[in-house]
Amino acid sequence: MKRIFLFLATNLAVLLIASITLKLLGVDRYTGQNYGSLLAFCAVFGFAGSLVSLLISKWMAKMSTGTQIITQPRTRHEQWLMQTVEELSRAAGIKMPEVGIFPAYESNAFATGWNKNDALVAVSQGLLERFSPDEVRAVLAHEIGHVANGDMITLALIQGVVNTFVMFFARIFGNFVDKVILKNEEGQGIGYFVATIFAELVLGILASIIVMWFSRKREFRADEAGANLAGTGAMIAALQRLKAEQEVPVTMPSSLMAFGINGGLKHGLAGLLMTHPPLEDRIEALRQRG
Repeated sequence: MKRIFLFLATNLAVLLIASITLKLLGVDRYTGQNYGSLLAFCAVFGFAGSLVSLLISKWMAKMSTGTQIITQPRTRHEQWLMQTVEELSRAAGIKMPEVGIFPAYESNAFATGWNKNDALVAVSQGLLERFSPDEVRAVLAHEIGHVANGDMITLALIQGVVNTFVMFFARIFGNFVDKVILKNEEGQGIGYFVATIFAELVLGILASIIVMWFSRKREFRADEAGANLAGTGAMIAALQRLKAEQEVPVTMPSSLMAFGINGGLKHGLAGLLMTHPPLEDRIEALRQRG
């Protein structure tokens, strides 16, 4: 979940900073009641937020997780990891991504990067210690699948569209509060500013449901890619191992699940905000494909 959380948090921060800056500079007032101009204005800054998040995604990943990039393999395990990623990348038709290991007890992995030929794939120390070589290879294939499918780029485009409408409707709401409720007739007052920021926060969180739905759908495609690259049996075995670990009470942080391999889905409203479908559903989907 941390991968998506960092992307969304960065994106939301960019939007809020842009909104505050534009308000202080007085740019907002030029859109007036012209909804066409307002929509174009929101699209420019909405896509800016998602693209900035995408462009700094690798840097954010390294900084937030403590991922150590393997530049020169020091052990036979690191050598095997590099060779395996190189082999899978070549089979998937992409340039070999950076490879890293992050210090975490839980079995997990993630992929990120602004395009498929400039990506990062990292695995946790816990996964390397407890998974078999075939299972680790399947996990790496899943991550290479995310990269080859262009999931981060598609996510950024979807987030850009979502941002556009969040900003658009937030400004309509802000104008309504300022003009109709507070009866302000002299430009855009403090009511517009406060209501717009509040609406962006609320609508931004609600809009995340769309992004999370997309993330869950892409997990099935990454599983299929992993099965094609590493074998269906190995992919199922890796997911079964993850499921077994989830069922054992272990104290560990819930990090790095989005565009990773781990994760489960809760019920109710919380389920709408989860990045991954249930592991049992993913396993069954792989069994159905044969």
